[in-house]
Amino acid sequence: MIRSKLVTAQDVTQALERQKTQGGRLGENLVAFGALTQNALDTFLHRIPAEPQTLQAAGIDPAELVGLLMKLVYSSRLETMNQFVDAIKLPYHIVKDLVQQAIDRKLLYTLGSREGGLGEINYAMTDEGQRWTIEALQRVGYAGPAPVPIEEFIERVRLQMPTNEVITMERIRKAISGLFFDDNLLEQCGPALNSGRAILLYGPPGNGKTSVAMSLASVFSDIIYVPYAIFVEGQIIRVFDPSLHAAVESAGVEEDLEFTLVRKQIFDARWVPCKRPFVVAGGELTLEMLDLRYDEAGHFYEAPLHMKALGGCFLIDDFGRQLVSPAALLNRWIVPLESRLDFLKLHTGKSFSIPFEELIIFSTNIEPEDLMDPAFLRRLPYKIEVGAPDIHHYRQIFEKESTRQGVALTDDIFAAIVYKIQIEKGMELAAYQPRFIVDQVVASCRFVEEPPHFEPRFVENALNNLRVKKSVAAAEHKAPDRPPLYRE
Repeated sequence: MIRSKLVTAQDVTQALERQKTQGGRLGENLVAFGALTQNALDTFLHRIPAEPQTLQAAGIDPAELVGLLMKLVYSSRLETMNQFVDAIKLPYHIVKDLVQQAIDRKLLYTLGSREGGLGEINYAMTDEGQRWTIEALQRVGYAGPAPVPIEEFIERVRLQMPTNEVITMERIRKAISGLFFDDNLLEQCGPALNSGRAILLYGPPGNGKTSVAMSLASVFSDIIYVPYAIFVEGQIIRVFDPSLHAAVESAGVEEDLEFTLVRKQIFDARWVPCKRPFVVAGGELTLEMLDLRYDEAGHFYEAPLHMKALGGCFLIDDFGRQLVSPAALLNRWIVPLESRLDFLKLHTGKSFSIPFEELIIFSTNIEPEDLMDPAFLRRLPYKIEVGAPDIHHYRQIFEKESTRQGVALTDDIFAAIVYKIQIEKGMELAAYQPRFIVDQVVASCRFVEEPPHFEPRFVENALNNLRVKKSVAAAEHKAPDRPPLYRE
């Protein structure tokens, strides 16, 4: 609740103090002294997946779960009930039922209690159990936490849409505080984020489009729940990806609070509490990456990138430079962008739909009109230009980078650098240049074993690495007097 900004840490401390004298659950005490409303508490708790109370409530055929349990026992050499529970992520009483079914089918047998094991019973596979499990692995190689039914997945995606959070100017300013942009840019970003519709960031290269996109993603603060895998039409699709999903430990999980439980509700461990995902795809993106990937050896699926991004942001970086053409990519997403539904097909030929609830951000340094026709541009309702910084913001960026590297930036040095870039090099100012120049100057100082400082020859070398040849326009331009640093 603290991470979701429903209450503060001080509110929780006060509720815990009240609980010592008044008793009750933590949530009840938070409501009692007005830290949040009962409706807000109920809504929050509804968003936390509750573990199934019965085997039928797990939503998966018991025979499938017995098979999954046996594969976990075989592949991970599990022996005890607690190990089974931790691997399959189902409640103890359900796992106990599955183990009994495996014993009745002579797939497992009990070995008795381990010495010093505080009465915990050990289990082992029978010869028949090993043969049966090997055959099961050949049919479907997935051996991980129990999947959740597609219906539960769809319901969960709708409960944690990005548009459920209201984005304010204050939140955007905080998220973008390390960058230097005009307020007009922030005013355009807010409505785009609240709408949940696709955003096109465009402008010359090196001015922070990717940084803006990443900052916009950090505006969101809610915790969402991502399943390890889902079960649809008899097939398993793996969803949780540690490389893309940032798991948040104990977010809403009761064991952190022990006696201070918000409510008597146990968290469903088949779901992983995560920050809203931020998925980036660049020039390597292909249409195949937007479809289910079938593992021919394991006979299960890996979810496509945009499915893993549900509830968060999906950035198409360097849009227009992918292996797939912009028109083909937008053709693939015409229906999802309009209807907020996407359709995926299994190798069996069956199709199913999932909500397309995520923020799609396209970032490009190509003119939008050169990328797509007006019909496609219409489907990108928010077009935000990230242009070159003005001289004020450029100076701020330069000072930040100089301070980071411990280099003193004087007015003369700054004026000389701007003169060289704009007049002699014929280039526009760009947000990437200050870091590039400062890093190169510091590297040169390090090479000659001198303290970091803006030596004219080092600055000259750095600027030459921005653009080796002068433009024709710059050569023919009648330049004004050079700033003091470069006067002979």
